[in-house]
Amino acid sequence: MAKIQAIRGTKDILPEELQYWQFIHNKISNLLECANYQEIRTPIFESSDLYDRGIGRDTDIVNKEMYRFHDRSNRDITLRPEGTAGIVRAFIENKMNYHHSLQRLWYSGPMFRYERPQSGRQRQFHQLGIEFLGSLDARADSEVIHLAISIFNNLNLKDLKLDLNSIGKAEDRSIYQAKLQEYLKQYYDDLDPDSQKRLISNPIRILDSKNINTQKILAEAPKISNFLSISSQRHFDAVCNYLKLLDIPYNINDKLVRGLDYYNDTAFEIKTLTSKGQDTVCGGGRYDSLVKQLGGVATPAVGCAIGLERLLLLAKENIELPSKYVDFYIATQGKKANEVGMKIMRFLHQKLFTIEIDVSSSNFGKQIKQANKKRAVACIIIGNQEVEQGTVTIKWMSNQQQEDMSIMQFEHSTSYLKKKILFYKNLKSY
Repeated sequence: MAKIQAIRGTKDILPEELQYWQFIHNKISNLLECANYQEIRTPIFESSDLYDRGIGRDTDIVNKEMYRFHDRSNRDITLRPEGTAGIVRAFIENKMNYHHSLQRLWYSGPMFRYERPQSGRQRQFHQLGIEFLGSLDARADSEVIHLAISIFNNLNLKDLKLDLNSIGKAEDRSIYQAKLQEYLKQYYDDLDPDSQKRLISNPIRILDSKNINTQKILAEAPKISNFLSISSQRHFDAVCNYLKLLDIPYNINDKLVRGLDYYNDTAFEIKTLTSKGQDTVCGGGRYDSLVKQLGGVATPAVGCAIGLERLLLLAKENIELPSKYVDFYIATQGKKANEVGMKIMRFLHQKLFTIEIDVSSSNFGKQIKQANKKRAVACIIIGNQEVEQGTVTIKWMSNQQQEDMSIMQFEHSTSYLKKKILFYKNLKSY
């Protein structure tokens, strides 16, 4: 019988690795909580129409990468390839703007895209997103960028570059697109196959091509900065000014367009200069038309997403995980002792001690060795003698001292036990 394995492009996150994920998640959630951003969780699958209308039918995500299927009720369903469209759907459906005109939200969870797996890129991957809905002010853009940079700073990540651009409003892009198309048509035969297809359907996406020859052709192409409306240029200037005030260095990249159709005005990416696989670790921008496009009341918005696998690749070497201890390891021998041990386990668990009960039925010597391996602060020993006397023996592992307590005394000594555990944890010799 063939061995069943994880599907290509998916990866198990084992307990040892998960400690790093939890460390990063806790750091980020604390930082965002301090900025008064509220966590939101949306379903991992949605109606495919959400992404057709939201992301755009001519994007690579919709055309090539979505996990799309019909369910048993013949509904057209897609596993979410990104987070923003789902957040906007939830914002509209739950009438969130009626409660607060400004919504500062964040999310974290798995996304799905059918791409070629490589370091830092899986078909099931994880993203953390920051979304600020309800403000046209350039300070909102700058706040989102500032929070993304703060996340990287909090994880001691260096050698990062912020690329920034304005892609204008839909009317600006329409004029620019015609000029770009006109310029590129004369080089049609020299463009890579993907860019040839995009020339008709979505020429601005050609700016994002990784093909070297196409990039050489683009060097002399018209620049979108020359087609911005006065309001778009003012907005971009204001964002740049706020970033300077916040001491956030940036690089204006006039070829930066992002891969989703819903963006307007500000677009940005944060890249690592010490690439370990994919170099873009964060991307985002303003999407003022998306709420209306998906059936809501026109609401300006700006946001970004961070790839957590890529972030972990960069941050892991800087993370020093806190030492893990077991407060009490429970060693028992004999049927009655096992029963008492289970009651002690329940009591300690209710009092929020970290505990593990030995279920091996080994002799006490082996069980105490196991307590050492688990870095237990104390081992609770319950044998026939303890059962007969109604007591427990506590062995403090760092100095091998033992003390006996009646079970009733033990169950009224929570404060004492917590102080002793803290004392031994803080001992330098431990």
